[in-house]
Amino acid sequence: MQATTIRRWSFVHTWTSLICTLFLLLLALTGLPLIFHHELEHLLGEAPELRELPADSPRLDLQQLVAAAERARPHEVVQYLGWEADEPNGVVTIMATSAGTEPNASHTFMLDARSGEAVAMPAANGGFMMLMLRLHVDMFAGLAGKLLLAFMGLLFVASIISGAVLYAPFMRRLQFAEVRRHKSTRTRWLDLHNLIGIVTLSWALVVGATGVISACADLLIEAWRNDTLAALVAPYRDAPPLTQRAPASDLLQIARQAAPGMQADFIAFPGTRFSSAHHYAVFMVGSSHLTAHLWTPVLIDAQTLTVTAVGTRPWYMDALAMSQPLHFGDYGGRPMQILWALLDGLTIVVLGSGLYLWWLRRRAPRAPLRTEVAA
Repeated sequence: MQATTIRRWSFVHTWTSLICTLFLLLLALTGLPLIFHHELEHLLGEAPELRELPADSPRLDLQQLVAAAERARPHEVVQYLGWEADEPNGVVTIMATSAGTEPNASHTFMLDARSGEAVAMPAANGGFMMLMLRLHVDMFAGLAGKLLLAFMGLLFVASIISGAVLYAPFMRRLQFAEVRRHKSTRTRWLDLHNLIGIVTLSWALVVGATGVISACADLLIEAWRNDTLAALVAPYRDAPPLTQRAPASDLLQIARQAAPGMQADFIAFPGTRFSSAHHYAVFMVGSSHLTAHLWTPVLIDAQTLTVTAVGTRPWYMDALAMSQPLHFGDYGGRPMQILWALLDGLTIVVLGSGLYLWWLRRRAPRAPLRTEVAA
């Protein structure tokens, strides 16, 4: 590689890394506890704990659960009901002062599907894990924070690619994975920085790319609303406002008939951003590891309970649905969580060593360009 080309790639690598490093350190540090969020929620007492009831206790139907939610928070309306695999008797309930209230202003709790008892979920409403999540997702800055982090993610991807390009000429004079321990401290850190960077390259690209997609979630959902959802509810465009809606009791049975072989992940009530003013939207998922994250919306008329549409998924919503669990290593159970945590820790070392090497180079007198190009 010619010296001029190396210099250009070095410029790209140095400045994309410097601009995004502090943000990436924040994301890596907050992402570490989020990998183990289920375990930490139980350890910190932020996970909901349902009372012990007889194993054969009957379950309430959906309308009874809606009534129980409204009794628990009488001045609010139900926005969403959802289910979690690790708590089969719990129904995650999201309520707010109006159906269209934005997510960060809503309140989340769990209803016991057998008794209708409301159980607090501190992790979803301001506990330590919510603090970590908000710092990781938007730094408490809403859409502006998400878009800033998306841009930092793009810089991170550019930094990874440019670092990989520079690694080839750097390694011509060294054996693979060699760390020159007899050299200066700066040289040893340079070798470690490049070694760890190339080892974690594929993982860092995956996490960086999925992070960018997840950070753009609000824009992707809005595009879905304006495109796919708008087409599905177009016949209701001039319909009069909904004054009364049918009970939600049979929604799951209706949705299962419309999407055989699938199960409900969550229900969006009329007026929320995942439904329309005239529909219940039941989001169905498959049973495999892959399809369990891919939503198929079943739109049900809120007055007549007839299925008006079974939606298709645009590619960008599939990308969003699959990127979020992959970003946090939720696909493969405990082994994948441990692997994600180890790689996250190594990424913190790469980011920190990159800053250290840049600081040392700024202090050192200028020298002719060499193929040993650092961060």
